[in-house]
Amino acid sequence: MRYDSPLVVEEIHVGVILDMKSREGRIVLSCISAAVSDFYQLHKNYSTRVVLHSRDSKGEPLHALSAALNLLNDIKVEALIGAQTSMEAHLLADLGEAAKVPVMSLSEPSPPPLNDNKYPFRIGIIPDQTSLAMAISAIFDIFKWKDVTLVYDENTDYGKNIIPAVVNSFQETNVCIVHTSSIAASSTNEQIIEELHKLMELKTKVFLVHISHLLVPRLFLNAKKLGMMSDGYVWFMTSSSMNFLHSMDSNVIESMEGVLGLKSHIPASTGLQNLTSRLRRKFYIEYPNMEVTELSPYGIWAYDATWVLAEAVERTRSKNYTKSFSKHGVVLLREILQTGFKGLSGEVQYPDGKLTSGGFEIVNVVGKEERTVGFWPCKEEKTTKESCMPLSNRRNLLFTDNLETINWPGRSKRQLSSEIKLRIGVPVKVGFKELVGVEHDLQTNRTYVTGISIDVFETAIKALPYKVHYEFFPFENANGVMAGAYNDLVYQVYLKNYDAVVGDTTITSNRSQYVDFTIPYTDLGVGMLVPNEKDNMWIFLKPLSTGLWITSAGFFILTGFVVWLIERPVNEEFQGTRWQQIGTIFWFSFSTLVFAHREKLLNNLAKFVVIIWVFVVLILTSSYTATLASMMTVKQIQLNSVGSYIGYQSGSLGVIMNLNFKGIKPYRSVEEYANALSKGSKHGGVSAIIDEVPYINIFLAKYSADYSMIKTRSTTNGFAFVFPKGSKLVHDVSRQIEHMREEGKLIEMEKTWSLRKTTLMSEEATTTDPSTLDLYSFRGLFLVTGISSAFALFLFLIFSTTFRNLIRKQLQLIGRQLQRLRMYSCPI
Repeated sequence: MRYDSPLVVEEIHVGVILDMKSREGRIVLSCISAAVSDFYQLHKNYSTRVVLHSRDSKGEPLHALSAALNLLNDIKVEALIGAQTSMEAHLLADLGEAAKVPVMSLSEPSPPPLNDNKYPFRIGIIPDQTSLAMAISAIFDIFKWKDVTLVYDENTDYGKNIIPAVVNSFQETNVCIVHTSSIAASSTNEQIIEELHKLMELKTKVFLVHISHLLVPRLFLNAKKLGMMSDGYVWFMTSSSMNFLHSMDSNVIESMEGVLGLKSHIPASTGLQNLTSRLRRKFYIEYPNMEVTELSPYGIWAYDATWVLAEAVERTRSKNYTKSFSKHGVVLLREILQTGFKGLSGEVQYPDGKLTSGGFEIVNVVGKEERTVGFWPCKEEKTTKESCMPLSNRRNLLFTDNLETINWPGRSKRQLSSEIKLRIGVPVKVGFKELVGVEHDLQTNRTYVTGISIDVFETAIKALPYKVHYEFFPFENANGVMAGAYNDLVYQVYLKNYDAVVGDTTITSNRSQYVDFTIPYTDLGVGMLVPNEKDNMWIFLKPLSTGLWITSAGFFILTGFVVWLIERPVNEEFQGTRWQQIGTIFWFSFSTLVFAHREKLLNNLAKFVVIIWVFVVLILTSSYTATLASMMTVKQIQLNSVGSYIGYQSGSLGVIMNLNFKGIKPYRSVEEYANALSKGSKHGGVSAIIDEVPYINIFLAKYSADYSMIKTRSTTNGFAFVFPKGSKLVHDVSRQIEHMREEGKLIEMEKTWSLRKTTLMSEEATTTDPSTLDLYSFRGLFLVTGISSAFALFLFLIFSTTFRNLIRKQLQLIGRQLQRLRMYSCPI
């Protein structure tokens, strides 16, 4: 390329890597070449000239990599432009980082980097996927579309890269992707039709389409044949496909009538019109079979990027820097990021290595052409960085009233309704209708459903930002009896016979495998319902078993006897008449129980025995006191003993079976609970009732004077509402339940329906009932004190002089008696 300039210019070599056989590659290359020509036509006095070196990637990432290596090693290019695919962007970004050469990319790398600093030498010259995802989310929020099916390219980075950004953006507006459909570019018409048949069976008729523009014709032509471009369907296309709508055949555009989508905003200008006219003539000469009515946004972005590059190159030469290849690349990168101007696509700048988005046009396909019906802009922040309007501000930015009339598929002028209709199954119960009750009015032939479950659900639904119509259907048979167990009712949601279940439905791991639950709106866990303890004048004897009482008394006497025996020879307090000594033995033994013995011990062995015994008495009294206090607080009941029965609510067998109780009996109402507990196990009733806490609270609201609840364990997760897997209502209703709990509305509802417990003994009680202390638990203590006493007595017998004299006298007396007997037995 020659330039007529009196100045001595420096040539800066730049590589361009594109698929030269593709329509888009040819348009982008022509735009880049036109940009170089136009730039230096306007800046003839510049001392630098960008020289382009184009290479054909042939649409293959490895060819693009090979071309880049050739340009870097042989031509010594100082920048690269290209990377039409995500894989090419990934490879060239790695190469640019290694060579310290700026890479101006027409696509985002795959996989997307976890942080923006991974590819500092990559400059995205097209808007990133985040701005597109935020725009899509904003439009969906405007129309209140909450369920959507995502249709994307299979096995291509083109389709997959946008999914994380869309999902994150949808989470902010509570939009749920209920189904994803992947279609490969290599799919046959039969395969596409088969996939479309699957989409027709879905309940959701809103489709978000993010596919290559090359796949668009086959998708919509087949969709129209199947009747999917009719009233009731919504097709929303991303800008990645809508930007190329002008290049599609008229019959394809006609098949897309009613499609709504986003198109990158390129403001109309005289410069753009002149460039389009010039390139149209060029294409007519060079490629007679390729008709170009208007330039694609990619070509315009490449045109502006080339201007930025040429300006940055000139700035690097006008500043002092170290003349090294790597240093030059760093300086050139910095100048590119700092350069900004008003180009054909609007304000052009690359802060953080990304093109600031100029916004999106909301485009509607009508007839054989596209029509702009609205605009979604981006907002400039106070900093040097621009970003798309935050979701929180979008409601003030765009409303459906700001949009022009939209032609939906089937030439329908109406806006797609965002209302949701639900068929809700409710359990039919005999008792506990405070939670959910079903009543049939035979005179009016109407069914009334009441209870706290219904109130909580209706309050949550009314607070949602969109309308939900619902109708309750009792889960009953022809006889008016519940048509199955709760598992059967929940399974109806999985079978799509119901859209939800509202009632006293317990959250379980098994049910969660095929349905979704909201957060619980009731207390968690199960409790034990027992009669209050009656007054017992002999309750003070219950802490210790009979054997332990007898053993303790025996050791009291034994210890007193051992101490008396050791102290009597030397201690006057242990002497006296026979009855006085017996009284001393008993007094001393039992006075140790309260540590009030008055006798002063003189013998060290006696002191040793008393020390050990006092330790035993301390443990016995402490254990006795603790057990007696527990018995006077919590009802002691042997649930697994012979003859004891446990009651449970009919239909909730799984709750009590998990607790491994023996002898269980089913009941259905509060009155049956009270009757069974009043009888007791010995008279045909039960000793206790095991049930979930909300049911027990209802019972205690009526019978709190005679019964109490012992909270056992959190084996259940409470009651919640049931929805199909992936339903957006799970999140929305759960959030409303959280608000009601925080504002105290749930507690007020529970009081209204008598669900607030009035008497609860177990808030401070442990999960294990106190039991009578037996001898087995204290056998070690008695063994210690017995051995201590025996040992002391043995030492006393060996080392006591008085005792030895006593024994000697007794032996002498026995000897004399024996001698006297022998004398009487011998003849004189």
